[in-house]
Amino acid sequence: MTSMAGSPQGRHVSARRDGLVPKLVTVLRQGYRLADLRSDAVAGLTVAIVALPLAMALAIASGAAPETGLVTVVVAGLLISALGGSRTQIGGPTGAFVVVVANVIHVHGFDGLVLATLMAGVILTVAAVTRLGNFMRYIPEPVVTGFTAGIAVIIFSSQVKDFLGLTIENLPAAVVPQWQSLLAHLSGLSWPTTLLSVAALLLILVLRRYAPKVPGFLLAVVLGAVAVSVLQLPVATIGSRFGALEASLPMPHLPVITLARLAELLPSALTIAFLAGIESLLSAVVADGMTGGRHRPNAELLAQGVANAASALVGGLPATGAIARTATNIRAGARSPVAGVLHAVFVLAVMLLLAPLAVYIPLASLAAILMVVAWNMSEVDKMRHLMSAPLGDRMLLLLTFVLTVAVDLTVAIAAGVVLAAVLFMHRMAESASVAPPADTEEEDARAHLPAGVEVFEVRGPLFFGAAARLSEVLDQIGQPPRVFILRMEEVPLVDATGVAALKDFLRRCQGSGAKVILSGLKPSAAEIMRRMGLVAEPGHLALVPDYDAALSLAARRVATA
Repeated sequence: MTSMAGSPQGRHVSARRDGLVPKLVTVLRQGYRLADLRSDAVAGLTVAIVALPLAMALAIASGAAPETGLVTVVVAGLLISALGGSRTQIGGPTGAFVVVVANVIHVHGFDGLVLATLMAGVILTVAAVTRLGNFMRYIPEPVVTGFTAGIAVIIFSSQVKDFLGLTIENLPAAVVPQWQSLLAHLSGLSWPTTLLSVAALLLILVLRRYAPKVPGFLLAVVLGAVAVSVLQLPVATIGSRFGALEASLPMPHLPVITLARLAELLPSALTIAFLAGIESLLSAVVADGMTGGRHRPNAELLAQGVANAASALVGGLPATGAIARTATNIRAGARSPVAGVLHAVFVLAVMLLLAPLAVYIPLASLAAILMVVAWNMSEVDKMRHLMSAPLGDRMLLLLTFVLTVAVDLTVAIAAGVVLAAVLFMHRMAESASVAPPADTEEEDARAHLPAGVEVFEVRGPLFFGAAARLSEVLDQIGQPPRVFILRMEEVPLVDATGVAALKDFLRRCQGSGAKVILSGLKPSAAEIMRRMGLVAEPGHLALVPDYDAALSLAARRVATA
């Protein structure tokens, strides 16, 4: 007797049941050994070394205090690993959020960011519970690549000031005015800061090229801090700009919540939720490709929702799955989500023990780190590859990129998704046809049809984008036949507009006295038509299972007409 669990139905039920179960639970059920813990501890420590300087750099670039980045890694990073649907996902602040966070803080203040992040957490949780994780993966690659590259340009542009040590009171947020301001103040370039930035940048790039296992980000920060302290360099540091770091986790507290505030911050919350969902699922897919595993998208979204809500409650930043840190985790030998949990614990330990030393970290070193992050995000090779795609995809890529840089990330995402949907509908409509059979044998058979019988074949989805083609059929043939056969074997789906077009087609045929036979309807299409009132009518409309039955019925009707 075959067990239910081994059957396709059993696997489907199991997938639904386990859809929100964290991978950590699965790992513990399967058995977790001391050897696994050792591997995960090494991987967690490796990722923590990468995450420490990056978290502070991303927080500063977002317009927040550096410790908020560390708090986000500790709280959100731990929850993403503990509750997520991927074995090796590493969560925390990422470059994709820098632009959004900076804009929300600029317009609504840090309290507004906290509320927007809390709302995004709720949105992601609802998306997970309603099983929307599978659908969020369908965002077209040109849209994702376009706004990611646009964010990279914005991050790079925002770091030029600290990289060169320029003194600018209020640097504009928009890229074009930002560069106008940078060029206007270029004469105030600080040579000590610039040389330190260039040295940090070269160190990171050289280590990445010749010693990739050495933590270049951390080394650039440590050596930069030592140089500032020993040589007494006149450069801006975390201490000079932000003061001493808090060596503790804040107590949870709710932001001010009003209906007006919720409505005002909803667009930002939706953007944060969208970015968190998309980037975390992309990161999980990358991890699957590297490990041969399979993540649970809805469990991943649930973890993102809980993590972002928790991060907001302790005054942290939005968080998501970080592709680069996840890849580092895998290369370091991670075997389970325990590695991600330990990475957060290690960051917490450093935060509690070494926070006073962070005041010596030069902003120039952090600017160099973020410039490398921006270059990695730009995905120049992928941009170049997509420029060889069809014209519609190229337009989609460039539109999303330009809108991200020149207008607003929210507008770019909305416009990109809408244009992608329009392009998809256009391509689907182009693939649909209503025409005489094109096969040679069928054309020959069509030539021997009884007089007064006409056959047209419908191919592709009969949806609102293609429904107009059906209404054109009667115009093409001129004099209506006595019996009209519509072959529907190649129609995978019918929507409401398609049913309306069929009804209009039937109405016109009835007006001219023509009888209609639909052959080969798929069960799903037949059910939709039945629910919408399009059923067989004796003398007007017949539904038959195949073309032979349609020909036989047409011959009888012509003979008895």
